Amino acid sequence: MPNYIKADQFFYPHGVRRGGYLELVDGKFGKHVEQIPEGAEVIDYTGYSIAPGLVDTHIHGFGGVDVMDNNIEGTLHTMSEGLLSTGVTSFLPTTLTSSYEQLLAVTENIGARYQEASGAKIRGIYFEGPYFTEKYKGAQNPAYMKDPRMDEFRAWQKAANGLLNKIALAPEREGVENFVRTITGEGVTVALGHSNATFDEAKKAVDAGASVWVHAYNGMRGLTHRELGMVGAMYELPHTYAELICDGHHVDPKACDILLKQKGTENIALITDCMTAGGLEDGDYMLGEFPVVVANGTARLKSTGNLAGSILKLKDGLKNVVEWGIANPHEAVMMASLNPAKSVHIDDVCGQIREGYDADFIVLDKDLELVATYLDGVKRYQA
Repeated sequence: MPNYIKADQFFYPHGVRRGGYLELVDGKFGKHVEQIPEGAEVIDYTGYSIAPGLVDTHIHGFGGVDVMDNNIEGTLHTMSEGLLSTGVTSFLPTTLTSSYEQLLAVTENIGARYQEASGAKIRGIYFEGPYFTEKYKGAQNPAYMKDPRMDEFRAWQKAANGLLNKIALAPEREGVENFVRTITGEGVTVALGHSNATFDEAKKAVDAGASVWVHAYNGMRGLTHRELGMVGAMYELPHTYAELICDGHHVDPKACDILLKQKGTENIALITDCMTAGGLEDGDYMLGEFPVVVANGTARLKSTGNLAGSILKLKDGLKNVVEWGIANPHEAVMMASLNPAKSVHIDDVCGQIREGYDADFIVLDKDLELVATYLDGVKRYQA
């Protein structure tokens, strides 16, 4: 017997449906209806909105867990369950630039056990590196940076049981075009970042199949009137998604606004780039091999003061873009759910309210504050 969610509005891909009921059938979304059978069970969220569960496609850790620590129990339980409090129901555990062996060990563990995640669902693995260049290294370790190699990628993908579905690299590295053409032909998403590439170098990588820009503006060559660089390529090249960290620290809200106007909100994927301290108190932490200080809403390398990931919760990034006046609520919800899912080709399983999909959704109040998170039609988090 289905039950029904009653709410003021429901966020669908092509707009907001006002009033009515959303059917839930055996943990899946059913139809949106105006009338329900007499005696049907109703979950009443009058005064609230229902949105798809959020999708974080770039996240290194949460709740004291760092994906690179290879603490698989932490990733499967502490991290995935903690993310429910941020509105996230699907995510890609994200690595850092590291040794071939360490990346192999991490992917092997996740690939073997990802289906055991007890909270937010693991929908793939994102390799942020190691094929970067040093000038815009950010918090990536240059000791492990190198040119792309198919034999390494094949070994990582085999260890991951095919779960490795996104990798970031710098377009100016040797052999990038052939590498990108090959792996995108196999369904892997290639992102571009931590790079000093020119516009032309970035364009060649996009022409070969790259389709995502890593944390827009950060870790990339900026735009000037004589060399458009990575930022100019991000603005100019169509059919590409820009990851965007909307914590107010990584990117000035006005620069976020320019990016949204330039690319359209449909090509923006809100991310967190969150590290181990997400959901925890200020203090001293590690990001991979680097000591980090978390204070005043930021995570920074002790050695240089560079930003080292974030402590942003995706629900807050969603709310921020609306409060900054650069997106409406529907656009903000899509930028934190459907768009990131589309950017890595997982929108066939998550990122939208659609009949037959897992009933992973969130409840938002009028101020876009998170009220509850549901997985498979079951409430798993209550604010």
